[in-house]
Amino acid sequence: MSDDERTAIRDTAKYMREVRPIDPEEIYEYVESQPHPAVVRQTLREEAFDLGLVETDEGTFVPVDEDPVATGVERVDRFPDEYGTVLEELLVTEYGVDWSEGDSGDALRERIRKLKDAYYRQHPVEYDYEAALGYGIYHLPDYYAVVQYALADLIERRLLPRKLRVLDVGAGVGGPALGLCDLLPDDALVEYHAVEPSEASDVLASMLDETGRNVHTEIHRERAEAFEPTAVDGDDEFDLVVFGNVLSELDDPIAVARRYLDVLAPAGSLLALAPADRNTSTELRAVERALADDPSGPGATVYSPTVRLWPGESPTDRGWSFDVKPDLEVPAFQQRLEDAASGPDHHQGEFVNVDVQFSHSILRTDGKRRLDVTPNPDRWAKMADMEDHVSNRIDLVALKLSHSLSDGGNPLFKISDGSESVEHYAVLTRETSLNSDLADAGYGDLLAFESVLALWNDDEGAYNLVVDEETVIDAMVA
Repeated sequence: MSDDERTAIRDTAKYMREVRPIDPEEIYEYVESQPHPAVVRQTLREEAFDLGLVETDEGTFVPVDEDPVATGVERVDRFPDEYGTVLEELLVTEYGVDWSEGDSGDALRERIRKLKDAYYRQHPVEYDYEAALGYGIYHLPDYYAVVQYALADLIERRLLPRKLRVLDVGAGVGGPALGLCDLLPDDALVEYHAVEPSEASDVLASMLDETGRNVHTEIHRERAEAFEPTAVDGDDEFDLVVFGNVLSELDDPIAVARRYLDVLAPAGSLLALAPADRNTSTELRAVERALADDPSGPGATVYSPTVRLWPGESPTDRGWSFDVKPDLEVPAFQQRLEDAASGPDHHQGEFVNVDVQFSHSILRTDGKRRLDVTPNPDRWAKMADMEDHVSNRIDLVALKLSHSLSDGGNPLFKISDGSESVEHYAVLTRETSLNSDLADAGYGDLLAFESVLALWNDDEGAYNLVVDEETVIDAMVA
């Protein structure tokens, strides 16, 4: 197609979009060369994001709705079969129909073991095609779920636009990408760019082929450090930048994340995800804090979940915090690999990974916070001053940043107000109807504590806020 024909189709679409649905079977007649309607349709698909058009089930094109995404996330139960089928097709193509057995099954299981060990030891991981397939078997389902739960914070406040330009840095085999696309409504319009230099991009490409007609994708097979996001299609702004479980693999994650923060649209968000283990989780929090505390940077604000409640205060504690969601159903491909495992080194469930536990951070540059709360210092104690309150009953406001961490004793929850220098934990020694909101609250919820006893735990090097029959706790809505 010539440039003149493309321009004519674009101009016609710009005019028609204000009048009625655009039908390729109609508008080809408005182009002097009268290209085939199929050519017109393909051209409209290629130009859809710039024109702000979504394709309908009827094959026509209409303007994308300007309302933000409003679909909520209650629970993710399973990894969709259609994506599982794609993964199994790749495995069959590479190893044959009995891919989970014999030498191929042993090789995949060994690669998964090595991947898990490398993450545990914080060693670099090289993703050849076999490693990418093993990674897909083990991590596609949980990463698919994680991104949906993490984005619920933005959807709750209507901050995820329906016309969405996404940059997925270190996209891997596509778990976050697929979860994002399935979270969005059918009439959303997505321009998705993946940055993935390894052979995982080959798996990713097959996965992206299964996304909807209004998801327009491109894979950039470059390293995150070398990729220039401002050169993508002449547009230097993205509504959502995702670092999905990749920060721990970068040599200088702070510098890289800072560079990508610069390409956020004025109302855009940077979402960083990490596994829940201590090393990767605390490294994510270190990146978050470095960006939010950088006076020479683009003015990043922690939107969620670790909102800083006190102006001018920054946390310097260890920062290990993670959310836990219900387990997924076991995908068929994981079960096949598990069932074929044997030998003295194998332990039951070794190749099944349906836990949904993750750390996340959302940063913005427009100053918005999920909880727009500033405590009154005349009413509430500040965690930065907790040393002054030891052995006293105090009132404070804090975020709940864990599920119970207790190993059989009193329920124990990490809490934060964004000013603390060491860990603070709420210890529920006696639950009553007046303090039950502590146990009932969700991850990231804001709580008001009244008459809680502040103690220093020398063994743990942390403060314990003892919640007993004298304590009143109320969930706060902000």
